[in-house]
Amino acid sequence: MNIISLFQKVDIATKIKNAPDSGYQIGVVIGSFIPFLILGGIALWMYKRVKKETKTVINL
Repeated sequence: MNIISLFQKVDIATKIKNAPDSGYQIGVVIGSFIPFLILGGIALWMYKRVKKETKTVINL
């Protein structure tokens, strides 16, 4: 997988304007939010893991 492909700009407004129907528009919007949700989930998991480890170290 090319790293360059991860940084390509995607013009969501153009995709929605050229959408064949409303289902495609919803898919584009959901697809644009998925990476942020995944990163947020990973950050939350890391936060809870560190918090749990800190709690066990303090109790020793």
